[in-house]
Amino acid sequence: MHLLETKVAHERTGWRIDFVGDDGEVVSIKVADGHAASEDEAIERAKEVMVQLTGYGTRGGGRSINSYDAASNGNFDDDEPSLDTWH
Repeated sequence: MHLLETKVAHERTGWRIDFVGDDGEVVSIKVADGHAASEDEAIERAKEVMVQLTGYGTRGGGRSINSYDAASNGNFDDDEPSLDTWH
């Protein structure tokens, strides 16, 4: 998904942030008023929620191995030695 637009609306129960993609995809995040006092804070909180969700659905639907694995985007450099390599 390539982000084209971010729409923000304040509703009765909080903020709704819609991230709109170039192919018509929309990801909506609801942020309670208690977590954001302004539109900018609501967008930042919604981004934080999306980052937290990126760890889910990895490893064939299984859980991440650890917090580093959950935060990783999986884009490892092939030419870098692994952490277990000793010289």
